[in-house]
Amino acid sequence: MIQIPTLTTERLTLRAPRLDDFDAFAAFRASDRARFVGGPNTRSEAWGHFLGLAGQWAILGYGRWIVADKATDQPLGVVGLLFPAGWPEPEIGWTMFAEGEGRGYAHEAALAARAHAYGPAGWTTAISLIDPVNARSVALGRKMGCRPEGTFEHESYGTMHIWRHPAPEELA
Repeated sequence: MIQIPTLTTERLTLRAPRLDDFDAFAAFRASDRARFVGGPNTRSEAWGHFLGLAGQWAILGYGRWIVADKATDQPLGVVGLLFPAGWPEPEIGWTMFAEGEGRGYAHEAALAARAHAYGPAGWTTAISLIDPVNARSVALGRKMGCRPEGTFEHESYGTMHIWRHPAPEELA
């Protein structure tokens, strides 16, 4: 049994995925909102992505969390650490469901994920790969202090911009 750490912020809990999160996750993956992360997907395709959330923790010892409202436990998105095959470097990634967008939750959760990356996970650097037309993610990268650093051609996602996170010593 893997132990996925739980992180908390002022308004959010970043926690392990649970079966009752799947409907919200599948709805996101079926929507046009998922176009920046390889969607839209069928429910069965979404199931594989959902299981991958826990699987990455089991194989790599780090991964992505379900972002949930601290008061209601409603799933609002997925944020965390990933390093898929073919990626240029480890990434801090974020996707918010419709219910979680526009309230600063992605920023709050991504900051907690980055603190975990640079703390317990032992990372010394991180990037975020952002589709250049994803204005909300570009704005979040800037708000987090990331700097554009070239492009990456992904076989499925096309051209993605590399955004470099400040190093741990720059954040101290």
